[in-house]
Amino acid sequence: MIISRTPFRISFVGGGSDLASFYQKHSGAVVSTTIDKYMYLTVNKIFGNNIRVSYSETEIVDHVDQIKHKLVREILKYLGIANQIEITSMADIPSKGAGLGSSSAFAAGLINALKAHQNEFAAAESLAKAACHIEIERCGEPIGKQDQYAVAYGGLNYIRFNPDGTVEVQPIICRPDVKERLDKNLMMLYTGITRSAADVLSEQKSNYETKADKVAIMKRMVKLADDLKEELEHNNLEAFGEILHENWQLKKQMAGGITNSQIDGWYDQARRAGAIGGKILGAGGGGFLLIYAPAERHAAIKNALPDLRPVDFKFEKEGSKIIFIH
Repeated sequence: MIISRTPFRISFVGGGSDLASFYQKHSGAVVSTTIDKYMYLTVNKIFGNNIRVSYSETEIVDHVDQIKHKLVREILKYLGIANQIEITSMADIPSKGAGLGSSSAFAAGLINALKAHQNEFAAAESLAKAACHIEIERCGEPIGKQDQYAVAYGGLNYIRFNPDGTVEVQPIICRPDVKERLDKNLMMLYTGITRSAADVLSEQKSNYETKADKVAIMKRMVKLADDLKEELEHNNLEAFGEILHENWQLKKQMAGGITNSQIDGWYDQARRAGAIGGKILGAGGGGFLLIYAPAERHAAIKNALPDLRPVDFKFEKEGSKIIFIH
C-alpha cells in the first residue's frame, strides 16, 4: 500500500491570470501558500483483475474506461494502469467546491501515489505538469495552472505564468517571524456554500477574449501579485491587508457569480469588526472566506459572523509527498 499526502492551497492575489487565455498574451502571476489541510490518496494492488475506486462514491469496474471519476480514469490511462488497483481518497476538510484547489490536490496526489506504485519518483515540476495535462487537456476543465504548481511544490510562493506556457515557482523569502505573524493574522471561515468553479472560470476566460476592460483589471491584479511579493521580501506586512482588499474588489468585477449579496454582507461585517482585507478563496461564489486582520481582532470578527465556521490552519512548507509505503 502507498499513501500520498497533498496539501490544499490558499491563493492571495492574481488568481485568474493563470488561465491560458490571459497568460499567453500578457503573462500572469499569483502569490499563494499551501496549508496544513490535506488530501490523502491510497493506492493498493488487489488480487482480482478489476479496479476499485472509493471517494464520495464507490466504483468497482472491470475496465478503466468504465470509471465515472474523470480524474481517476484519465490518470490511470495516462500512466498505463489497466487493472488490479484499488484507490481511495480522504480529505481533512470539505474539499469539493471549497476554493482550496482540491481537484488539483487530488490529481497531483494520485499521480504521485501511482508513480510510486510503479517504482518511480515524481519531482514537483513533473507532478505539476502532469496534473495540468490531466485536468486541462485530457479532462477539458476550464481552469488555470496555479493550483497544480502550488500543491506540487508547497510553501509560500510567487508563481509566474509565461506566454510560452512555462511556469516559474519562486519561493518568497522573508523573516520567520514575519511569516509567523502573517499566519496568525489570517483567518479562514467556512461559508457552507459549495459551488462549481467551471461556470465562473468559463465566463472569465471568455471575457479575456472579448472585453478589454477585464484584461486591464487582470493586469492590475498581476501587478498586485508583484507588489505583494516585494512587500513580503522586504519583511513588510503593513500593506498585506490592503493589497488583499484591492484584489478582492477587482476580482468581483471579472465575472458574474464570484460574489453575491450574502458574501458581500459577510465581508462588510468582517471589515466593520476589524478586518483589513479578505476574499472568497478559489473562483468565488462560496467555499471559504479568507480574512486578514490583526490577531487581536479575530474574536470580534468571529462574533460578527456567527453563521460561518472558523477553521484553524498553519502554513505548510512541503508539497505533495509519499508518507507511507508497505
